[in-house]
Amino acid sequence: MKVGELIESGLLELYVFGKTSEEETALVNEMATEHKTVRDEILSIEKAVISLSFSMAPYLSADYYYRIREQLIEKHGVIELQRGTNWAAYVGWAAAMLLLAAGIYQYTEMQSREDRIEVVQQENTKLKGELKILDENNKSSETILNVIRDQNTQVVVLGGQAVAPDAKAKVYWNQSTQQVYIDASQLPTPPPGKVYQVWSLTLNPLTPTSIGLLDRFDKNATKFFPVSATGNAQAFGITLEPEGGSPTPTMDQLYVLGTVS
Repeated sequence: MKVGELIESGLLELYVFGKTSEEETALVNEMATEHKTVRDEILSIEKAVISLSFSMAPYLSADYYYRIREQLIEKHGVIELQRGTNWAAYVGWAAAMLLLAAGIYQYTEMQSREDRIEVVQQENTKLKGELKILDENNKSSETILNVIRDQNTQVVVLGGQAVAPDAKAKVYWNQSTQQVYIDASQLPTPPPGKVYQVWSLTLNPLTPTSIGLLDRFDKNATKFFPVSATGNAQAFGITLEPEGGSPTPTMDQLYVLGTVS
């Protein structure tokens, strides 16, 4: 094989990459021994590979770069690329590197897109929860307004007693449905382990009947509580009782009291 044919064949590029067979390696070694042009071409290919590798991997440390450079270039000197070099191997190798980089980029973009989708889904879930709470609050407000506006609703004002002179409450009692709602917005928050208990009273003789607890007081934003229906109440009172309520009112913990006019 002539020198020009060898250079044009692309065999020298495969030789540099270690991809030649034993026979091809022997041929290149023989030609390189006999022809300086072949040796120069091999050195040029090695230099091009080093330069291309460095440009494709910008984060390669200088230490590693110069180790490779010493092994492939410095022992032979630096030789410029010659015309006639077969670039097919270079282009294929560079295309593979670019394909790898593109794959990494696409994977990174996909992962980033998945992360953004997850964040949006979390925000949507949070928004749905907030909308549900808002809808429940709106329904509660609508119920309160309907109770207050109903012409059959009687309002009973409960005034503060000795244990809490400044406390106040209102009872909204619908005479048609016998439903009772308590406006406890002017009652202090009960201490831990305690709960307000609402009593319907008949006065002669004095007979208290429990009609409900104002549970989860601190969680109720409106402080408007539905309690059980009552039929013949002459008065209403609210006492502070142990959590779970009491069978009879604790009179020294009577917070508010009011009679039905």
